[in-house]
Amino acid sequence: MNALISPYGGTLVNLMAAGAQREALLHEAAALPALILNARQLCDLELLLNGALSPLRGFMGEADFNGVVSDMRLADGTFWPLPIVLDVAEPLNSGSRVALKEAGGTLLAILSVSACWQPDLAGDPGAAFLPGPGGYLAGGTLEGLNLPPHADFAALRLTPAATRENFMRQGRSRVIAFQPGHVMHRAQYEFTRHCSEENTAALLIQAIASEEPNPDFFTRIRCLQALLPRYPGNTAQLGLLPLASRQTGVREVLWQAIVARNYGCSHFIIGGDAGAGGIRRGSDALTPERIQPLAGHFATLGIEPLTFPRMLYVLELEQYLPEEYLPPGQATLSMPARELQQRILDGREAIPEWASFPEVVEELEKRQPPRIKRGFTVFFTGLPGAGKTTISHALELKLMELTGRPVTRLDGDVVRTLLSSGLTYSRADRDLNIRRMGFVAAEITRQGGIALCAPIAPYRETRQAVRDMIEPLGGFFEVHVSMPLEAGEARDPKGLYAKARAGLIKEFTGVSDPYEAPHAPEASINTGILHVAEAVEQIVNRLRSKGYLN
Repeated sequence: MNALISPYGGTLVNLMAAGAQREALLHEAAALPALILNARQLCDLELLLNGALSPLRGFMGEADFNGVVSDMRLADGTFWPLPIVLDVAEPLNSGSRVALKEAGGTLLAILSVSACWQPDLAGDPGAAFLPGPGGYLAGGTLEGLNLPPHADFAALRLTPAATRENFMRQGRSRVIAFQPGHVMHRAQYEFTRHCSEENTAALLIQAIASEEPNPDFFTRIRCLQALLPRYPGNTAQLGLLPLASRQTGVREVLWQAIVARNYGCSHFIIGGDAGAGGIRRGSDALTPERIQPLAGHFATLGIEPLTFPRMLYVLELEQYLPEEYLPPGQATLSMPARELQQRILDGREAIPEWASFPEVVEELEKRQPPRIKRGFTVFFTGLPGAGKTTISHALELKLMELTGRPVTRLDGDVVRTLLSSGLTYSRADRDLNIRRMGFVAAEITRQGGIALCAPIAPYRETRQAVRDMIEPLGGFFEVHVSMPLEAGEARDPKGLYAKARAGLIKEFTGVSDPYEAPHAPEASINTGILHVAEAVEQIVNRLRSKGYLN
């Protein structure tokens, strides 16, 4: 039986100290100056420490950096496509030792600084490959003490050594790497399964771990976990890869291939969301100007590339085929990810199994349920006395009647009393008051609830800020409750206009402070024309038209 492919460079680097050496380093680190690494730097450090970037033993020095930038070669001649450097704000002395930590204070490694230089960003061709805007670059060897801590998906965060051990225990010698940065649907599943069967190889799905995890990241990983049992014969394995993207096209693809080899992979799928920038399919990487050098580079890396084509579902055959292999005259189907996402959001059209498996769709719906199940905010704005409180109360009752869901009404006066009692009526404090209300409404919306906000909210900029808070989480409906100023003064149920005219209330909206009417609200209610019931009906119809109510 053939052995598993060797690591790049021949040996899997292990920079983690152990035993007495580790104890001595921990003692030394207590007296060293410390650098707190950002999320991107932590990704690079983890891959260095666990051997995924073998044969590198630390961050590149100036000679290696220049060689990689100019012709993708380290100073010793080893092929390497991307600079791996540590950007720092202040220069570090050559020969010094620095403790590297994460923001929570965990000590990760000690860097022995071999070089620190300031690249010429204006004229340096390496500027395009720099990971950040730091003023200096530091290089040097690393001695690892702890891998960056992760509280999420710990079982999937296997090191290259542990992953290789799993494959060897299974008797594997051929492994295909696929590194998706997006949810895998039916087309990606069919192609990766086909590649595994055709090459008699195991499949390692190396999901790209977000530098700073967000809800979409957790959904993506759960979707991959749900998909894994679909692969026959336990042929597929899922792992997380803490890889900070550089968006450098072919160079990044080659870099990812090196990482895959160090994890034990003999084959690497280019495209299909594995790849950076404009390389979404294998054909994107195999343009005439790229194909020859790319083939040569993969030969140097000793890993076989597999190119992800455009996949189409053939109705008659009930299977996916690459576009170039389609029989003439065959009817085909395809569903872009954007359309699939829109169907989930609308909740009106089912997603066929040829496009994505039900268990994957179920996970996506948890993250972004259909609008009928999503939270939303109705945000009233208008002059004092226009009728915002009256209409919002009537709408509250109507929504409870129609939905059976809890509805939270955030009245301007109540919020002023309970959340903003220490604020004045200056523009800055009014802005803060509305933002506080918006934050509460956003949290209600996030949890799938219904929030009704009824402040004056006189400033467009502030209302837009609240919209920006809420729209990523659910629906946002701005309702302008309008009336002539004279009508408000005549109504004046709280006597506020009279006090403002008498100078007893400063900065009163409509009298001594401006009101900026919305340019394009979701609904406009003129209380001089519409009765309360008619206003509520108009708002309800708007909610129905957008799919938030049956």
